[in-house]
Order: sequence, then C-alpha cells, then structure tokens
Amino acid sequence: MDPAAVNTNITVDDFDSVLTYADPSVWSTPDPSPNNVKSGKFDPSKSPFLQGTYHTTTTPGASISFNFTGPAVYLFGASGPSYGSFEVVLDGGKPVTKSAYAAENASFPYLLFADDGLDYAQHSLTIKNLGKQGEDKSDGPGAFLFDFLRTTVQLGPAGATIKNQTVEETSSSLTFTGTWGHNTSPAFSGGGSTFTNGNNASFSLAFNASAIYVFGDKKNDHGLYRVFLDDATEPTVLTGVSGCGGAFGQTCEQQVPTLKYFASNLGEGEHRLRLENDAGSNESFFDLDSIVLTVPSVYAPRTLGSSSPGANSSNPSSNPNSNSSNPSNPNAPPPSAALGIHPHFGLLNLLVLGVVGVQLVKGWSWGRR
Repeated sequence: MDPAAVNTNITVDDFDSVLTYADPSVWSTPDPSPNNVKSGKFDPSKSPFLQGTYHTTTTPGASISFNFTGPAVYLFGASGPSYGSFEVVLDGGKPVTKSAYAAENASFPYLLFADDGLDYAQHSLTIKNLGKQGEDKSDGPGAFLFDFLRTTVQLGPAGATIKNQTVEETSSSLTFTGTWGHNTSPAFSGGGSTFTNGNNASFSLAFNASAIYVFGDKKNDHGLYRVFLDDATEPTVLTGVSGCGGAFGQTCEQQVPTLKYFASNLGEGEHRLRLENDAGSNESFFDLDSIVLTVPSVYAPRTLGSSSPGANSSNPSSNPNSNSSNPSNPNAPPPSAALGIHPHFGLLNLLVLGVVGVQLVKGWSWGRR
C-alpha cells in the first residue's frame, strides 16, 4: 500500500450483500424491520454493534465468505465467556485458528483478526466457526459473532483530491429495462427507491469514477441478481435476501440501505455497470436506492499483485479505524462503503474530504489471541 496515496477503509456490515453466508439458516440476528424500528423494539442507537445488527452462530462449520481487492482486511465481532474458536482462510491458504474466548466480555467493536501484509490484489476470505476448542472454557458449545469487516482501498494517487457523486434512483443517467415501481421511506437516500420483480429486468449506468457503490434494502422476498462491469462476460452473482436469521428469518427486512455491490481501482475513462434481477420462478425482487461514485482529480489505478496468503497478523501495523484520506483529523469518521449508511443520520450527505462517511467507531479492543 502507498501510504502517501488517498487510501480509505471500506466498511462491510453483516447484512451487506457483498458477503456470502453458506447457510443463512444457522445464523441468528436481530430483526431490524421497519415495524420494529417504529415500535422501539429495534433501536440501533442503543446497540454496541454497527447499525445495531450482527450475525451469531453456535453451529460448527458455519461460514462467511468475502471477495475483495486491496492490501488489508480487518474482522470485527465479539469476545467473551460465551465464545469459542474460529478459522480464517485467505486465498485458499493454510487455515489460521483464532479464539474469541475470554473470561470477561470485551468492549466493542472487538478486532478478531487482521492482516495488513497482503499484496494489493484480488483476495478471497473465508471465516468458519469451530465452536469450543482446546483451551476455550466457553459457556456452552462456543459461539461466534460477526459484526462487520473493513478492507483498505486506494481511491487516488498522492496529491489527488476526491469527491463523491450520488446518483439517485430517479436520475436520468440510469437506463432501465423491464417494469420498475417506486417506494418511499425516510430510510432511503432522497426518500425513495425503485424496485422490480421482473426476470432479467435491469438498470445500467455509464460513469467515470475510481470506485462505485450500489445501495439498496434487503427483504425475504428478494433474491439473486447479476452485476456486469465494463466488458465482463461472467457476472458477479449476489443475493438480496433479507440477511436475517433465526425464527423471523423469512419475515424481516433491513430497509436501511445496504451495500449491494462495490468495485474500486477503476482507471480513467468511461465505465459501464449493468445489474440484472434474477427473479426466476419465485419472481423475487430487487430494490435500488442509490449509487455513489468516487471521482478523483487524478487517476492512477494500482497494478494488481498475486493473491498469495499474507502475514495473518492479529496486531496490524496500520490502524483499521484511521481515515488515511484525512490525516489532519485522526478523530474524523472513517470513510466507508457500508456502511450500513443510515439516512436518518444524514450519512449519504456526509462527506469527509469527499469520501462517504459512517459513524465513528470508538473503543477498540485489539485481539492478540
């Protein structure tokens, strides 16, 4: 990583569609549905977790996977007497076993794992729950709790300035095919979103940016969708299903916009994004809230290295909570693509040197297990 460049930490919350849960049914979560928010049953402002949500499991083998491009990744969750061990695999390398067990509950957010010794390359990450192992003295089978993760990307070279452009779902720069409807909610950027349950219904956008973020909500009646960037012949396939686990897994909705797609390290010139709904026989839905484009004054995409396993460090030399694009203000909110961006907080309009902002996360506990 070039420390002089405009680098930022991208936050991926546990409900974001860029994560894959191998079996969502073995995870439990809070229910962030709008009715629970309205009634006060779900209040993220009173929760220690990012956006008030998390995924927890006691099932050995339950796993999460994530693909990213960058030199670092940081995993956050919980540590205490109820937790056991977990396994991390980077780029198909040797599994690294860590323990989240501790005699007392740690403060949040708790850094479970970090590796900032990776090549700037495309990487794959898999996290697997192992349950109670070895010296774990867990209460019960040994749980695992995932809150969010961060990865570092370069948005521009040294000396570049960065600005964000928000493309609302009503923008004339978007081209739609198929039938799309419209929703309104104070949770959405600009107060609205557009949705479809048409098979192969799509939208496309021509844009100039070094990074692109697509946001939308998640619900039990959502399903698979395909994303094509530029000349890609094989799509990135993701799912918009609610993300909720437990007894209410088929009924809850995360209406706060979640990260549906993210790409960075884009070069100068016009790019094109196309997203298609894979409604299938279930006629599943896709909702688009907004798209955020990060536009640098100078483009200098990184030449990607190999995807070899990194240092697997639990004590990284760089600070995953730092805002490297704003070195004059170390207490500024870390830039994020997550984000679990919540329009109630005005975060879609909060720019830190032009980088999308998310609430300040305080009180690190550095995992050294």
